[in-house]
Order: sequence, then C-alpha cells, then structure tokens
Amino acid sequence: MKLEWKTCFRAVVSVFVLFLCVEYWSGAVRFLLTLLSAATPLFVGCVIAYLINILMSFYERHYFPNRSSAIWSKSRRLVCMLAAILTLISIAALVINLVVPELASCVRLLVSEVPDAIDRLVDGFVANAALAELIPENIIAELNSINWKESLSQIIQFLSSGISGMAGAVTTVVTSVFSVFVTTLISIIFSVYLLLGKDKLKGQCDRLMRNYLRPSWRQGIEYVCHVLDDSFHRYIVGQCIEAVILGTLCALGMFLFRFPYAVMIGALVSFTALIPIAGAYIGAGVGAVMMLTVSPMKALLFLIFIAVLQQLEGNLIYPKVVGTSIGLPGLWVLTAITVGGSLMGIVGMLIGVPITAALYRLLREDMERREQKRRAAETSGQNAPKKGQGAKTRAARQPAPQTGQASNAVSEKRE
Repeated sequence: MKLEWKTCFRAVVSVFVLFLCVEYWSGAVRFLLTLLSAATPLFVGCVIAYLINILMSFYERHYFPNRSSAIWSKSRRLVCMLAAILTLISIAALVINLVVPELASCVRLLVSEVPDAIDRLVDGFVANAALAELIPENIIAELNSINWKESLSQIIQFLSSGISGMAGAVTTVVTSVFSVFVTTLISIIFSVYLLLGKDKLKGQCDRLMRNYLRPSWRQGIEYVCHVLDDSFHRYIVGQCIEAVILGTLCALGMFLFRFPYAVMIGALVSFTALIPIAGAYIGAGVGAVMMLTVSPMKALLFLIFIAVLQQLEGNLIYPKVVGTSIGLPGLWVLTAITVGGSLMGIVGMLIGVPITAALYRLLREDMERREQKRRAAETSGQNAPKKGQGAKTRAARQPAPQTGQASNAVSEKRE
C-alpha cells in the first residue's frame, strides 16, 4: 500500500509539472532568454579567457621554468597574462593598421572612378561594331544620356540625408554601440578574474563534483570536458598556424607576381583565414576589389592565383595542420562547417568543427572499448572447456598405477 501511494504521488506531481510546462511555456522561454541575455557578458568573458589562456599557458611554460622561488611563482601568472593580452592586441592593431587605411582609400577611389569607368565601358561598346550590333540602339542611347557622376552623387546625397534625418535610427545605433562597449568591458574584466583565479575555480569545481556526484558520473564528466578542451585547443592552434602559413604564401606569391598591396592583402587573407574554408575567399574578394583600382587584369589574375593557392592549401596544408591535429576526416570537417554555418552563421562555422571532432572522438573511443570487450568475451568463451570435458581431461592426465610395484608392496606386507 505504501508503494502504491508513492506511485500515485509521483504520477500526480509529474502531471502537475507537465501542466505547468504547457501552460507557462512561453513565459518560461522568455525568462530563459532574458537570463541568457543578462549572462551574455559572462559567456563572452569565458570565451575571451579561454582564448587568452592558450597563449598564457604557453608563456607560463617558458617563463623561467626552473625558478621555484616565491617571487617567480607569484609573478608568473600576472606577467604571462599581461604578455598574452598585449600579444593579441598587438596582432589585431597590426592587421587593422595594415588593412583599414588602404581599404578606405580604395573605396574612395572606386567611388570617384566608377562613373568614368562606366562611361569608358559604354564608349567601348559603341566603338566596337560587333558588340554594338548585339545591343539595341535605344539602350546604348539611354546609357549615353545618363550622367553617371551626377547620378552617383545624388544617390550618395540621398543616403546621407536619409540617414542624418533619422533621429531614431541614430539613437538606436548609439545605444547599440554603447551596449556593445559595456558588454565588452564587462567581459574583459570577467575574463581577467577567471584567468587570475583559474586554479582556485578548478579546485572548487572538483570539490563540488566529489560531494554531489557519483564517482562514475564525475569521471565521465571530467573525461568529456577533457576531450572538448583538447579538441578546441588543437583546433584553435592548428587554425592559427594554418592562417599564418596561408597569409605568408599569399604575400610571397603576390611579391613573386608583382601584385600590388602584397603585405596588406596577405595580412587580410591570414586574418580572415581563421574562418575555416570560406574565410580565405572573403579576404581574397576584398583584396580583388582593392586591386581593381590599380588594374582589372591584375585583379582577375589575383583571383586565379588565390583559387589555385586555396586548392593547394585545402588539399595539402589544411588536412596536415588542422585535420590531423583534431583527428577529424575532411568529409566531417566540411559537414560541420556547413551545418554550423547554417545554424549559427560565422560563430557556428568556428565552433562546429571542434565540437564535431570531440563527438567523433568520444564515439570512436566508445566503439573501440565495446569492440575490445566483445573480443575479450569471445576469446574467453573459446578458451573455456566444454561441459563434461573437464572431468575427462583431469582423469586422462592422472598417471596409471604400475602393476609391478603394487604386487611387490603386497608381498612385502605379507612377509
């Protein structure tokens, strides 16, 4: 009766919880979304701390490793963290300083040169008799009658006046920029606290799991976290090495073929190559637009050069540097990038590959473990003796009595 009462009580509680979930589902979802939005700086801070920790751990391994005195051990964490942050800031500032001024000047040049280029293109069509026969005369006359420079200036003036007249849009933009600035500042502060107290935080998490989780669950969680950390670490390091190699090869090739903006486009391709597979093409597109202001033919040759370089990099460098380091076949790398990009955009493309690599590794190791158990069971079953054979084998192994010795023993007793 006691068991029936407990069963009924559990059923009633389950139905009540299900009713609450169905009735207040929309409110619960809004509450969770609000909670996640409020915790966004903390999540971003964890990501920043993880990225800085990779470089900081490298510095800690090389910061006077043989010195164990108090001054070196206490200053190691702070000095290595500052060195890692300054390194990342210097790299970002170098790329921005190389790319942004040249890109802005090229955009201004394109805006000023587009009308004249369109006029020259139309004149070329008119001068070429074969092309002029293909295009109707009314279209050519209409194109000639358009004042492209004036039309482009009117479009720019309209956009400028429209944007300046929208006070609400300006307020929204300013609010968004301020919100992003505050979120970034809080995230950086939180990441600094995480990096300074990561050992203490790790000890607290271990203590929490030891007291509230079963040993098997704790070991499983620790193993999964270790696999995820190893996959992300290998992927980030491999992707950075691959991006540096691709940017260096791009700059060297552009120097060899005497393309303009070699250093700047090489740095841009290297920076955008952090996005797997598609990132290099993004940098190449921007570089081609910049080279278009110098020579359209060189821009076309540059695109051909980038396409060939990307094929070599994707088939030779990327599988060796990134694919081998994370242990994920190329097919699953492409699948992870496609699915991750469809779900979460660029962020999904960045985190899809290491997550897929971790799941692939966990599944592979679990299958290997199950196969080893099955082979061990089959081997032990084959070696075990069949029923009834054990007694016959033991009886056959016992030595037969010698008749001569037995008769001598009987005669000695009689005497």
